[in-house]
Amino acid sequence: MPILLALDASSSACSAALLRRRDGHADELISRFALTPREHTRRLLPMVDEVLAEAGLAASALDAVAYGRGPGSFTGLRIAAGVAQGLAFGLDRPMVGVSTLEALALGGHRRHHYRRLITALDARMGEIYVAAWQCRDGRVEPLSDEAVMPPSRLRLPALEDASQGNADWIGIGSGWGLREQMRVEVQAGLSLCLPEVEAEAADMALLAMDALARGEARPAHEVQPVYLRDQVAWQKSR
Repeated sequence: MPILLALDASSSACSAALLRRRDGHADELISRFALTPREHTRRLLPMVDEVLAEAGLAASALDAVAYGRGPGSFTGLRIAAGVAQGLAFGLDRPMVGVSTLEALALGGHRRHHYRRLITALDARMGEIYVAAWQCRDGRVEPLSDEAVMPPSRLRLPALEDASQGNADWIGIGSGWGLREQMRVEVQAGLSLCLPEVEAEAADMALLAMDALARGEARPAHEVQPVYLRDQVAWQKSR
């Protein structure tokens, strides 16, 4: 069964995770995570060595390499993409880019069973990266396109299922540190706000494994970070 390595350096956190899928048995997920501002270059490769060693595997056992493709810190995204590409090129393995906003949503769902989340990251320059998600049974479904915008422009997406009424939302990610700049109705619509939560490679590994099964892996030379700076509108996902 497939074995996948995921890396992330999109924020002040740095993380690596190894996921081994097994027929008839629980998946094996080994990860490392640390808040390491400005130390990603120094910490990422040792984390890779640690998760491989704990799994008792050589890098040659990997079937694919995943990385946090963004949005997030420009420098951090380039570091993770560069390390992941270096590994993938050297091993002749495909790559999977994973959305940091989606990984935040999956993390909230996996750890706390949240169902409706708005993930937001501080994009600097008075803007946030943001997207809305609905989660069920370990799956994350987008309710909006990922976008970048001033916090004051954020609106809560309308739910198509009227039976859910004015459902409370969970806000996760550093963008919620700018909550006071958001509309009153957005603030009132949140049942919980967690600005301290960071994306983790463990969640990216799970998302990447599903993408790998769907045939979405790409050659290393084709992948690149996603910055979102050219997307400024909140749109319904199609």
